[in-house]
Amino acid sequence: MIRVHAVPSIDSALSRKHGFDALVIVAHDLTAVEHELCVQAFAIARKVDAKAASALSLVPVAAAPGGRVILSPTGAVTRDHDDVRRYADAARKGLLRARDAGALEPLLVIAAPPKDDRLVHAARVAALGAVGGLWEPLEAREARGDSVEPIKSIGVTVLGGSFGAADAAWVEATEAGLRLARDLCGTEPERMAPPRFAKYCVDAFHGSGVKVSVVSDLKVLARDYPLLSAVARASLEVERHRPCVVRLEYKPKGKPQHTLLFAGKGLTYDTGGADLKVGGAMAGMSRDKGGAAAVAGFMLAAAKLKIPVQAIAELGVVRNSIGAESFVTDEIVTSHAGVRVRIGNTDAEGRLVLADLLSHLRVRALKEHNPRIFSVATLTGHAGRAVGPYNIALDNGPARAAGVAVQLGEQGDQWGDPFEISRLRREDYDFVQPRTKADDLLSCNNLPSSGTARGHQFPAAFLVIASGLDKHGTDSNQPLCFTHIDIGGSGAEGGDWQHGRPTGKPLVALLASFS
Repeated sequence: MIRVHAVPSIDSALSRKHGFDALVIVAHDLTAVEHELCVQAFAIARKVDAKAASALSLVPVAAAPGGRVILSPTGAVTRDHDDVRRYADAARKGLLRARDAGALEPLLVIAAPPKDDRLVHAARVAALGAVGGLWEPLEAREARGDSVEPIKSIGVTVLGGSFGAADAAWVEATEAGLRLARDLCGTEPERMAPPRFAKYCVDAFHGSGVKVSVVSDLKVLARDYPLLSAVARASLEVERHRPCVVRLEYKPKGKPQHTLLFAGKGLTYDTGGADLKVGGAMAGMSRDKGGAAAVAGFMLAAAKLKIPVQAIAELGVVRNSIGAESFVTDEIVTSHAGVRVRIGNTDAEGRLVLADLLSHLRVRALKEHNPRIFSVATLTGHAGRAVGPYNIALDNGPARAAGVAVQLGEQGDQWGDPFEISRLRREDYDFVQPRTKADDLLSCNNLPSSGTARGHQFPAAFLVIASGLDKHGTDSNQPLCFTHIDIGGSGAEGGDWQHGRPTGKPLVALLASFS
């Protein structure tokens, strides 16, 4: 874990001999930064590089910490299409360049952004981007030791603004959650098979104030999570692949403002089951646990920041294996909510896992103060095709009335974790209606979601019905807010599920929305 230190100014860092060994300057306009070290570095860079104002540069400056200054311009930040992520991107690039130059304790200097409501959190977003960019995969850390992450601490200061101890603490706590999410999501399928995923969670939450329990008894799972158990059926023959449900609970001091209830999809590997993924489509399916990973990371960050909400999570940690015991299309399985689900495609397994989790959370929500229910999942390829690298939020009626997705969207824009908001429509509910009287609900068609109209919307309608949440709409006596979050396009950088860095999204937007 990288420590973050708030530094009053560049000059104080120099005079107190903090041990910083590189100066990384992030600015929207390098020509306007007045500190003498930046002025000197920029003058040197401009002599040899016509693109010095817009390109990353490492410049030798004898008076600077470590004798080097890295200039990392954000580029334009106030055009219609710009947002605060430019600060995170520039800070990340600058810190990586400092690391590659041999720095062990760089000082990140952020020039205050222009006056713009979209940029009010630029300093925290930049610092979070900087430390997050230094993360290396768990397998690399375990195989190669601490040397794979040579930078253990950074300093942060803002020219023309402020960055104090509270800001540094927020960055550290949020990064701790993101790091847990990246580790859980990004680690290969044997190292993070269901029992080891659960063990990693137990260890990560030790002493955090988050209560952890693991349901792994196969008879209990078959009784209480029948859809999840159907998905896991072919994995039962291999003990190390057997499923579990990880339950997490955080309670703040005093009466909570809200109770947040999360269902996280944790497919540690998705072969597609009997509807086997072919043509190379299976590569990267160890990342299909990104929803559960993000929820776990949120719970850790929430506890560290002591946010004033109660948070309850159920993570369905399962391997969708292929074998003689595989569940198959045309089967009818009764969900925890008592809904008879006909299987339309075994590669649409995540919604089955989530439906049982959501049904348990539905029951719990009826007893809690001001509940908000969420599912978080790398659920559909359609999400990435439809909106690219953005989170998607879909509200049911009560959540839409409460503005849950809109709040996530507004906070996501402010904090560099943006959303696109989709709508549930009648066609989505029609799509999953039964075709016979033998069943109550169809899980999916037999085409990929990316080849299906409204391919990320209709699965949310399935979740509403299969979990029993359709009995808690705006027309009921007990309405419950439910928002489905699909991170199929945002869970890995560049949409590259095999090699892209896991993002931990939508952890930051959730924290900002309920802190």
